Amino acid sequence: MKVRPAAIAALVVAFFGAFAAPALANASSIYHGGTYIGSVIVEPGQTVKGDLTVIAGDATIAGEVDGNVDVIGGDLYERPGAVISGQVNTVGGDVVSAVVPWSSPPDRAPLLADYRTLWHIASGLVVVLFFLIFPLRTRIALDRLERHPGLCSAVGLLGWVAVLPLGLLLLCTIVLIPFIALEAVAIVGAVFLGKAALALLVGRRLCELIKPATTPAPLVALIAGLVLVTAAELVPVVGVLVTVFVFLIGMGAAILAFTGEPFVGSSTPIAQSRPPLSGPPMPAG
Repeated sequence: MKVRPAAIAALVVAFFGAFAAPALANASSIYHGGTYIGSVIVEPGQTVKGDLTVIAGDATIAGEVDGNVDVIGGDLYERPGAVISGQVNTVGGDVVSAVVPWSSPPDRAPLLADYRTLWHIASGLVVVLFFLIFPLRTRIALDRLERHPGLCSAVGLLGWVAVLPLGLLLLCTIVLIPFIALEAVAIVGAVFLGKAALALLVGRRLCELIKPATTPAPLVALIAGLVLVTAAELVPVVGVLVTVFVFLIGMGAAILAFTGEPFVGSSTPIAQSRPPLSGPPMPAG
């Protein structure tokens, strides 16, 4: 399938634009009640008549609000001198910011403060780079992951368990101490290679659900899969489990990518080694 540059560019913009989505403008100043989308601020000395409802943003009150203040998907900040005559209700706020960190207003600078987001962006770039440098090996890891997901998990678990004993063994030999650095490089490479294979699998399944009759380009499927995997990793609590799963099954797929096809030559020879059935013919009637 021919790769369309426009489709790739759109996915790249969607991937990295999702993490840089905070608006560059400051919170909007308001002068009357109503419903507003995004962060708003009531300036000092300003009086807002009527109820104030803010959706997907924060409400900063430095003046007076003659009515209720409802904030959905944000937080309420009352500055010195703030006066709210009605009731105050907030829904979401910190919870929404934890689940969707790029939804926070600009004054929090989530992209600069949340190092997890920066790490995932950098990790996604490295994964794409690994795919571009080692496309064949990534496809082999993808094949292992599709055919033997359980085996990939088991091999990945054994691989992580063996990391520390192998490192201690190299350390004890003294002569092989330089190979510890090589082991570290191999682990990092296996993680990124395995994540590329997993993202390819997820992205391809997503593209097949959207357009069942078409086969997505590998790079398009990779970026789409990275978007989903990264979004899942950023979810609190669940994201930790997703990251552990990615590291586990990715390591196994990467290890199996440098081995022969599992089970090839094991079941077939056994079936062929059975003696042919023989004996007198069975009566027809």
